[in-house]
Amino acid sequence: MQLPPARATLTIFGVTVAAWLLASVTGYDQIAAYAGGFIPARFSEGAVPDSLEMVVRGIPFVPKWLTPLTATLLHGGFIHIAFNMLIMAFCGRFVEAAIGVRGMVILYIAGAYVAAFGHYLAGPTEPWPMIGASGAVSAVIGAYALLYGEKRRNFANRRLNQIANVLWLAGAWVLLQLMVGFASWGGGQNGGGIAIAAHIGGFFAGLALAQPLLMLRYRRA
Repeated sequence: MQLPPARATLTIFGVTVAAWLLASVTGYDQIAAYAGGFIPARFSEGAVPDSLEMVVRGIPFVPKWLTPLTATLLHGGFIHIAFNMLIMAFCGRFVEAAIGVRGMVILYIAGAYVAAFGHYLAGPTEPWPMIGASGAVSAVIGAYALLYGEKRRNFANRRLNQIANVLWLAGAWVLLQLMVGFASWGGGQNGGGIAIAAHIGGFFAGLALAQPLLMLRYRRA
């Protein structure tokens, strides 16, 4: 199948890789994680804890309402960003072909914010930064699964089948994330450093937005 150029997907891919390379080459990756990562404690306490201020060493923090986005540009290493961007490159081009450039941008940004909200709910006073594009990419995976996954036909009613398919995909993803968290339990904070709640939140955002964004694109055509 010949797909149109995935402009939004390629732009997100390029900007994310460039930001990671810049932070890594300059040696500011750890400081950038605190300055631009999503830190739930900043929202619960209204200010950055003194211990975090010392870590950042005078570098200004990104405004907290922007950190769900800036966090997607920061990664914990090559494996982390490679995994996220490989999934983004594969799933993103198909999703963008369906919902268009504008829809892809909306999906990615919404996924980042919903993922951050899910992470916040899991630990409102957590002082450590969440970094990585995994939450936003999970939204792309959710949209891809809904748009291109094999539909389960358990009911004669089309609407009931759609609901059943969404519930099946959501349940499978939640179970997978819980298994990952259980397998990594004890390897660090928050299940070995994996933001399970963020992944779940992002995936649900993708499931919820896929069809509305698809309808929006063709309604505007």
